[in-house]
Parts: sequence; C-alpha cells; structure tokens
Amino acid sequence: MKNTQKKELAVCGLNAVKALAAVHGDKIRRLYFTQDRKFDFGEICKQMAARKAPYNMVESEDLEKLCGSVHHQGVVAMMEEPRIVTLNSDITDEWLHRKESAILLDRVGNANNLGAIVRSAAFFGFKHIIIPLDEAQSSITTSSYRVAQGGMEYVHIYCVHSMVRLLQAMKGKMVRIGTDVAADKPISAIGSLRGGKPVLVVLGNEENGIAKDVRQHCDYMVTIPHGAGERQLESLNVAQASAIILYECSRS
Repeated sequence: MKNTQKKELAVCGLNAVKALAAVHGDKIRRLYFTQDRKFDFGEICKQMAARKAPYNMVESEDLEKLCGSVHHQGVVAMMEEPRIVTLNSDITDEWLHRKESAILLDRVGNANNLGAIVRSAAFFGFKHIIIPLDEAQSSITTSSYRVAQGGMEYVHIYCVHSMVRLLQAMKGKMVRIGTDVAADKPISAIGSLRGGKPVLVVLGNEENGIAKDVRQHCDYMVTIPHGAGERQLESLNVAQASAIILYECSRS
C-alpha cells in the first residue's frame, strides 16, 4: 500500500521487514509492530532512535490500516517509495563484464507473482530483473515486497521503454532464452545453449505468455517437460515456472 502524499511504501511481513532492517535499515522512515514482535526488532529500534526516526507499538488493526492487508504478521515499516532505475547501456555493460545473467518480465501483472519471482531470483543468485514501462506490468508494491520474503533487498529491478530494443541490444552478448509451453527444447538444454555466456531469461505474462514481437528476438525457446503420463494441466504459474527455470540456469 502506498502513501502517495508522502511518497511512501508500506512493507509488511516478518521476513520482508527483517531483511529490510538488516540490509537497508536506513531506508525505514517509521516502524510499527505489535507487542509480540517487539523483541524481533530491538536492534533496528536502537538504530532508529539514534537517528530520531519514530517507532511505535500498536494494535494489529492499526497495522492493517497502514499496509492494507491482514497478512502483516505483526509489523509494518514505512519506507520511501522505491525508485525504479531506467536501464541503460552502462548498466548492461557492467553485467556483461561480470558475466551476470538477468530476467526480463513481459507484462507479468500479478503483484504476488512478481514477488515470488523476486524471491526465486534472490535464492538462485539472479541479481537483475527488468520490467517494461507498461501499465499491464506489476511494479514494486506492498504485496510483492511481502511475497518476496526479503528477496527485494538482494535484487535490483530496472525498467525499459522497449523490451524489443533491449533484446536487440543484447544480441550476441547474452543468450536470450524465452519460455513457452509449446517450445521444442527442454530446460535441461539451457547449459548447452548458453555456451558459457550470461543468460537473459524472458518470462511471459499469466494469460498470453511472451508477446510475438518479444519472442521473435529470443535466441531459443524452452519448455518445462510435464510429468510422465497424460498431461492434466497446460502450464505452470509463471512464478512456479520461474523457480524451475532459474534453478536450471544456476546449475548450467
């Protein structure tokens, strides 16, 4: 939940706030928690007291009003609304120098899915996620922050005006791998396809997958093979699929 007047974002959930406090505690403007959580945040409260930032013990109902969710787990931190950096060639050149892979999301609109993808990215060591400047694409929200379970502190999110131009710019520099249930290559082939280069993993949206113009600029399309026997469901949720694909990339 955003406070547009103060340009703030509410971060809730025990693991999300703990990670924020541990990694970027200076970003917390105000902290609110229930009585049963007071011992979980003693250190950050000391730090906030030193910089004269307010923290208060409140009732659960107050937290729900602050973050707009019943899933606050007894704590809400108010931070400055995150600024998403526009991706440029200086940033991608640094990725290439470090041989770091990245994830491109093609209008993934569900905030919970975005949060789950961020969590998987952090777990498997993917530091960079790119989202389009498109109203159909979910951005950093209270829900995505909570579902990421602390992953937001370890992943950088960038935005681009054109996914196609980004893919064109990365031709020959990163192996551009798209995902599609109908692709003819299994994800187990990723290791041989990438040839030691960093990967740009393209994940499609929940309804239509990867757009045609984006697909045309991928080097390869891969799929997650279904289990033995007759297939009961057409595909996995994009967040579930991302975890499997990122795992495969991390071991290749």
